[in-house]
Amino acid sequence: MTEDLTLRLKTLIITTLKLEDVGPADIPADEPLIGSARFGLDSLDALELVLAIEKEFGVKIGTSEESRQAMTSVSTLATYLRSRLIAA
Repeated sequence: MTEDLTLRLKTLIITTLKLEDVGPADIPADEPLIGSARFGLDSLDALELVLAIEKEFGVKIGTSEESRQAMTSVSTLATYLRSRLIAA
């Protein structure tokens, strides 16, 4: 399940943010999502991604601090989603 969720998140990131010439294997699970020199995601990208995640998974990401912590990397985002999905 962990790998499936990670792959699903990477694919959602690529699709939502329209990252050209980037595949799921190109996104390391532990690389920072926001502020990464490789991807250059900014706060608007983060907001767009949060909305896509909420829609895709039916999970509400609360405060901006909560979203910032959850979106540290793909790994932390997957951990956050698993905990929210289990609790639901």
